[in-house]
Amino acid sequence: MAITPYLLYEDVDAALKFLSKAFGFKEYGESFRGDDGKLSHAAMKLGKDVVMMGCPGPKFKNPNRLKQKVAVMQYVDIKNVDGHYERAKKAGAKILEEPQDTHYGARRYGVEDPQGHYWYFAAPLPKRAGKKR
Repeated sequence: MAITPYLLYEDVDAALKFLSKAFGFKEYGESFRGDDGKLSHAAMKLGKDVVMMGCPGPKFKNPNRLKQKVAVMQYVDIKNVDGHYERAKKAGAKILEEPQDTHYGARRYGVEDPQGHYWYFAAPLPKRAGKKR
């Protein structure tokens, strides 16, 4: 069983470009455009994991335009946190949290995408002998 996040974006085309450039996602599956020519549904993959996205219509406003707190964060397991961070930073991702080792045994960093969604990327830290988490 898998749980697949479905993110809402005002501009799905821009989201695809940013997620690819900043995080290394690849387009996946079939995309759909509305009568206005704008992308209304798409999916992307990172490794084996899928994220779907779409725009529910012209009245939708993303978290940045609503200027309210984020209700959802994406937490993605990756292999090279520091290299991934450098890629996202170079692509212009807004840094929420620099790479750091957490108390629960992961190295992670956090960013905000251009439309206000929060993304955290993490990798488990190597286990140390005699150390409990």
